Amino acid sequence: MNFTRPPVLVVGAGPAGLVAALTLLQNGIPVRIIDKDPNPRIGQRGPGIWSRSLELFNFLNVPEVNDQGKSLSSIRSYKNGTMEYVTESLMVQRIEPTPAIPFPIAKLLGQQLLDVILRRHLEKFSCSVEMGTELLSVEQSDEGVTAVLAKNGIQETFDTKWVIGADGAKGVTRKQLGLTFLGETRDDIRMVMGDICLKAAGLDRVHWHRFGSFKRGVSLRPADEIGEDGWQFIISNNDLDLTKVAENEEMILDTIRSFVPTEITFNKLVWVSEWRANIRMVNKLSEGRGFVVGDAAHPTGGQGLNSGVQDAFNLGWKLALVEKGLADKSLLETYNAERLPVISEMIGMTTTILNQTLETNNFSVPRTPILSMLGINCRFSNIVLDEFAIPGKPINAYGVLDEGNLEAGDRAPDAPNMLDVGSGKSDVKTLFGLYRPWYHTVLVFAPSHGDATPILGALEAYDTSVVRSAVVLPSSASVTSVTSPADFVLVDQESHAYSAYLVEAGQMKVFVIRPDGVVGAIVHGAEGVMKYFSKIFLDA
Repeated sequence: MNFTRPPVLVVGAGPAGLVAALTLLQNGIPVRIIDKDPNPRIGQRGPGIWSRSLELFNFLNVPEVNDQGKSLSSIRSYKNGTMEYVTESLMVQRIEPTPAIPFPIAKLLGQQLLDVILRRHLEKFSCSVEMGTELLSVEQSDEGVTAVLAKNGIQETFDTKWVIGADGAKGVTRKQLGLTFLGETRDDIRMVMGDICLKAAGLDRVHWHRFGSFKRGVSLRPADEIGEDGWQFIISNNDLDLTKVAENEEMILDTIRSFVPTEITFNKLVWVSEWRANIRMVNKLSEGRGFVVGDAAHPTGGQGLNSGVQDAFNLGWKLALVEKGLADKSLLETYNAERLPVISEMIGMTTTILNQTLETNNFSVPRTPILSMLGINCRFSNIVLDEFAIPGKPINAYGVLDEGNLEAGDRAPDAPNMLDVGSGKSDVKTLFGLYRPWYHTVLVFAPSHGDATPILGALEAYDTSVVRSAVVLPSSASVTSVTSPADFVLVDQESHAYSAYLVEAGQMKVFVIRPDGVVGAIVHGAEGVMKYFSKIFLDA
């Protein structure tokens, strides 16, 4: 096989595929990314980006997602047949940022704009999406993958090493890999959703407006990305043939008029789609050299985009280490092992919320804090190591964040106002500013720099391109500048790191933060660090 070509083919250029490609490119792995649609997708689609995903975009150095995302607005529900609202409620409680959690609440960013943002970041690596290019078939061997592609009716045989299917629920990759879908498509809940430009007398552009009930009603959410008169609309009414409604602009307009009793001036229907609750997941996330991420693996509503992005981020750093020859291929088995329990629990959670919403017939049922996704963990993974945790706890992969407990496999907290005094520097940093998808970060909490020396010596055995180190000193440390083999020597000026990582001021404790911002190890010293890396790297 000719491997002067990119070693990874990504099929599908929605958010999950774009994040997979960007993670690999930042790791120095060339990627070819294709999408069968001739033009980039339009439409807001599912615009909610939850806290954990905002953190991942931060690690990927894509600040535009948080900067351009809109805060969740409150929902006004109106008395039937009138413009008088009777309730105003928040789906998600507003929470202020804390030192450990800089992105505490979800932001709204339409997928059309999200795709544009991510494509721009790919272009920094001279990588662009090949539109109108379709995957027809995949054949695997021990050495690689042969994909047959088609563009403008012309077929191409493409030899590569790995294929990532991000081509959605109806995509080809999952079928070609022989993965099966488990679950159901619910017929009791169907909606028509889309983007529209209209002006409605009496409707402000601050709130989300809901007319009727969840089972039979219309909602309008202001969406400035579509235009100054742009709205994302949702129509729910099982008394109507919603397939016909979705295909007929006049029926969409008539249905909106029938629920919203005010003067409406329609400008343009931008995008529309029929949605059903498709509660399914694959039996496994990979087969040989092929993987699936996002809707190709679990096309469920509510958290699909977020889970897809997190799938891609989990897979990307592992695949990069294997492709570089630094890790054994068995590391890739942990993608399935770590993500499948999360997806399974997520589907259970979102199905419960859907059922509650149907039972109460209330669109604005308050959402559980679990949906922030900050409690997602892989404590059960065979590649994490915790010398402090009590073994034998039940698996709770999709848990609630408990800031009073931190174990290997949990999300790593942030900490601001860290003064870097290493090698004559005097910069203020955040821990999140250190974490990036192409290296592990070893945090050595130590009473003094001298106490960290044995661990820093052990780290010299590892490739500095994939392992970085930071000594974290307590606020009491009177250090102005120190020459150190560590990449960073940080004084925790306000004790945010010691607090978030639950370390006592005189204690020695070492945390290894994985490239995906997960705590890979919590250990006492050098021996534990080496034991952890022996699970990740070849010859470690």
